[in-house]
Amino acid sequence: MQPDYWPVACRQLSRRDGVFRKLIKAHPGITLRSRGDAFQTLARAIVGQQISVKAAEAVWLRFVGVVRVVEPARVLRTAAEKLRAAGLSNRKVEYLQDLAIHFHEGLLDEALWPELNDDEIIADLVQVKGIGRWSAEMFLIFHLMRPDVLPLDDIGLQRAMELHYNGADKLTREAMKKIAEGWRPWSTVATWYLWRSLEPIPVEY
Repeated sequence: MQPDYWPVACRQLSRRDGVFRKLIKAHPGITLRSRGDAFQTLARAIVGQQISVKAAEAVWLRFVGVVRVVEPARVLRTAAEKLRAAGLSNRKVEYLQDLAIHFHEGLLDEALWPELNDDEIIADLVQVKGIGRWSAEMFLIFHLMRPDVLPLDDIGLQRAMELHYNGADKLTREAMKKIAEGWRPWSTVATWYLWRSLEPIPVEY
């Protein structure tokens, strides 16, 4: 499912910024897509924390092989030892179990999210162990497909902005914010194309 705002966002970003004019032309026919499963998106974000995209996918596939169906009840019924055997650290096992409890017991109410703004959703999600701002922002991007998310703590975004806007030299958070002012209200789309400049094949959470 492609976000309905994508074509408009691409046109506006291309007109404003030569970086996006080139990146959008270089990656035709692919867009941000949602898997449509809130629990799976958050579980993928936890699995992917602090490891490479390739390593995260390998661990995820082993995790799926253990639980078979990625849903809260199945995670809660699976012994911690089996989850660790999939390549998950003790801490990530704890995080996944806490996430499963929040969904299983209705502590996260998906029905409310469409009515909440981005910061309110982040505040809701960070109640789960292991879900910090970065993971919550990945959820806003990849599940809810909110159009104006700027994940400043994302290493990929940092690297891409440094490469395209600062000769590969380090940028401060304030400098990143200033550059990104011109992307609004399409920061999600801008971030997605900057990720493509580093990893041409899209990652889906």
